Amino acid sequence: MNNCLLEPEKTERIITLTKFIQSNPEVRELKRALAVRMALEGEPYAKISNLLGMKKSSITTWKQKFEAQGLEGIKLGYQGSSSYLTSEQRKETITWLQSNKYCTLKELVNYLDKQYGVVYQSLQSYYALLSAAHINRKKSPKVHPKPNPETGTRKKQKNSGTS
Repeated sequence: MNNCLLEPEKTERIITLTKFIQSNPEVRELKRALAVRMALEGEPYAKISNLLGMKKSSITTWKQKFEAQGLEGIKLGYQGSSSYLTSEQRKETITWLQSNKYCTLKELVNYLDKQYGVVYQSLQSYYALLSAAHINRKKSPKVHPKPNPETGTRKKQKNSGTS
């Protein structure tokens, strides 16, 4: 459809969407912007749905949000949280972990707190660091007690309790 035939407000919205699309937004935002622009241009919802793999109700929802809020209506609301450790700090931590023969979770927690002031809410973050350093958190260290020279056994002898 020719933009000259559209009312000026709709043309302005289409130009806004086109500029946003050309700015290389995140994929989900791009899909929303394309759907809204096509809807504003008068494309049938069935065609938009088939081309973009969206439900017709989603097209309506994003069009309404765009009309009410502008580009903010189709942008992602949640961008994720930033990592507590920078990529350099993460590399240093993994190197530190690999330099140790064995590291307990408590030692890792203390190291991160002391070195970087980082305390994770979830244990999963610590497990991910251990995994990145190729440390299996489920395996115990292979340390055997020294044999008792008197008995030749490895278990401690219990006192008989007689006086």
